Amino acid sequence: MNQSFWGIFIISFGLIILSVIFLFQSLTNTDEHNYNLLKETTEAAMYDSLDMNAYANGKVRIHREKFVENFIRRFANNANLSRNYRIEIYDINETPPKVSLKVSATGILPSDKFNDGNEIVEFELSNRIDAILEQTK
Repeated sequence: MNQSFWGIFIISFGLIILSVIFLFQSLTNTDEHNYNLLKETTEAAMYDSLDMNAYANGKVRIHREKFVENFIRRFANNANLSRNYRIEIYDINETPPKVSLKVSATGILPSDKFNDGNEIVEFELSNRIDAILEQTK
């Protein structure tokens, strides 16, 4: 009887550890996906929003409205549909081209929430980037 309780304890402890590992793996993969998506989307949106008339005269300049439009379109096309995203754009400078933005993600999957006693704990993953478009001579 004593040995069967130890067996039940070890099996239940193993299941708890596996669920914690699965939770942290899910959070790590989400954070890495969001960071790479944010970096690549920002760079592509900045190149798409270049002012070609100013560029022909030797100046690097972007359009604010085009940047926001391109960024949101590209981010929405590649984002994970099982998450809720909040995009905050802090600063857009047209000349020299610089953007500062933050993307926060909260999950709606059961793996993104867990019950800790009397309250449900949710994770919000935030990534922030400050990007400058440089001109090479």
